[in-house]
Amino acid sequence: MSSISRTNAELLAIRERNIPRGVVTAHPVVAARAEGAYLWDVEGRRYFDFVGGIGVLNVGHNHPRVVAAVTEQLTRVSHTAFQVAAYEPYIVLAERLNALVGKGAAYKSIFLTSGAEAVENAIKIARGHTNRPGVIAFCGGFHGRTLLGVSLTGMSQPYKQNFGPFAGEIHHAPYPDAYRGVTTEVALAALDELFATQIAPDRVAAIIIEPVQGDGGFLPAPPAFMQALRALTERHGIVLIADEIQTGFGRTGKLFGFEHSGIQPDLVTVAKSLAGGLPLSGVVGKAEIMDAPLPGGLGGTYGGNALACAAAHGVLDAFEQDGLLDRAEALGSQLGAGLDALAAKYMAIGTVRGLGFMRAIEFVTDRASKTPDAETAQKVIDKAREGGLLAIKCGVHRNIVRFLAPLVLSNADLVAALDILEGALQATTLPRAA
Repeated sequence: MSSISRTNAELLAIRERNIPRGVVTAHPVVAARAEGAYLWDVEGRRYFDFVGGIGVLNVGHNHPRVVAAVTEQLTRVSHTAFQVAAYEPYIVLAERLNALVGKGAAYKSIFLTSGAEAVENAIKIARGHTNRPGVIAFCGGFHGRTLLGVSLTGMSQPYKQNFGPFAGEIHHAPYPDAYRGVTTEVALAALDELFATQIAPDRVAAIIIEPVQGDGGFLPAPPAFMQALRALTERHGIVLIADEIQTGFGRTGKLFGFEHSGIQPDLVTVAKSLAGGLPLSGVVGKAEIMDAPLPGGLGGTYGGNALACAAAHGVLDAFEQDGLLDRAEALGSQLGAGLDALAAKYMAIGTVRGLGFMRAIEFVTDRASKTPDAETAQKVIDKAREGGLLAIKCGVHRNIVRFLAPLVLSNADLVAALDILEGALQATTLPRAA
């Protein structure tokens, strides 16, 4: 690789010629280095990183505990394939996560590489346990880009395009969204209708749900809805899968999003912030369900890579020793209050939503119609970047700007980032509320 320094524009021109257009990059920025909540581009400009690798860097870029753990592991074993020879970081990581998720009950874990791979294996495990084919997911949900992941995802564009036919026996139900009139009662009634018209509950292997929808718009599932799902799945012998890939590891103010509802899922999928930037995912679940597949039915060449498992230990150490859950709660309150203040001043913000330090603002053409306004959302993102703040959009209509800053962000930097965001709102000439 050439050591000659090049500009963002020069490198992005090379990117255009060599990388397919299907791989979208949200910002015309080429990263050179990063630390904590900051990212610097190749031209030396610093940004507040409120994307965090799309929720991957809850402990921040290059956290010292993660760097130390990976550096030490690199001198020992980098890869064997766990199916060939086991290694301690994988085994002990499973033990730690089983204790954190299972809270004393018998749980087991398998480690993989990507979030989509975790979701696929969770579905395999659920089908193996129940000997049933059906899976219910939710409109607006995102569960990956593999064929099964896209089939489970409850959005058509850009994920489904012309990639079908998709996996069979997948059904979608409405996800609660009080802002648009989908209450817990409406969502539960729709689920009953699905059982009556599409698939009987005794043919359903699993229901998979994000406790807070990520790419679908940062919609938190009401605790009453999660509790009703838990009761329904127990009544019908359905495996309840909590997809914690984006909500996990402190993002919502608790280690896992399902904890806000006081329920216990059967299986939990984890990835993203599990390993502080290294590719690692997993399925953590009740032992009797996890043991359903026969020997050889689960695995993957790179799954649970030794370096990634070491990084995950560094992440868990940070949560156990550095008070990150308290920081997530405090930062979430500060960010929520700041966004609420902006919503009170700018009519283009229809609503503020989220849980803990997982927050977003939805843009609408006017508050009466609540018509999604993706154009304004993109303008705000672009202006915020010019001011030194990186954020990205989400939502079925891509009209929601989401914030996923690392939990190591300082209070002063959060204030500065909110100032940049307000400058972006002013620059896009959004009308003020009366």
